Amino acid sequence: MNLTVWSWDAQGLRKMSMLKALAGICFLHLTTIVLLFIAVIDDAWWFTNSLYSDIWGRWVMEFDDEVWVYTDLPSSYRRDYLGAVQAFAILACMFVVFSLFAFIYQIFMLGKGERFTLTGVLQLVACFCLMVALAVYTDHFHRGEKEGWYGYSYILAWLAWLLSLLTGVLYIILKKKME
Repeated sequence: MNLTVWSWDAQGLRKMSMLKALAGICFLHLTTIVLLFIAVIDDAWWFTNSLYSDIWGRWVMEFDDEVWVYTDLPSSYRRDYLGAVQAFAILACMFVVFSLFAFIYQIFMLGKGERFTLTGVLQLVACFCLMVALAVYTDHFHRGEKEGWYGYSYILAWLAWLLSLLTGVLYIILKKKME
């Protein structure tokens, strides 16, 4: 039995499994970016039968023409809370994209022991920013409204939060595994 062939195969399998792990985490990262951008841009955070809204504006149905008309968010929404939700949602988008660029940079430019720390930290910062935006929105908006439900953009934002937390932790675990 040739032992050199066996050791090469084991090393090749380890490299192949690491490549699969990197491809999987990159796919999760890209999925996080897509979900987060859809959640922040799309207008489906809150629904009733006659209106739907997001963190940017509100669309109300005019019953005469059955046309959706854009209006500003109501003045009952505190502007400081609304500004916080908008700012932290934008910061989350920025940090999740920055972490993707850091991932690409680190994969090609840094040595094995130095990879993925910055990427993991940036992803966890994005997770924190999104958590703050979602917590403020959940606590301060639509609280007393009896009619209505959260829309798919709100749910996608929570999924993006979960994926950003997962990928941030995975990047840090992957860094430890590559040392």
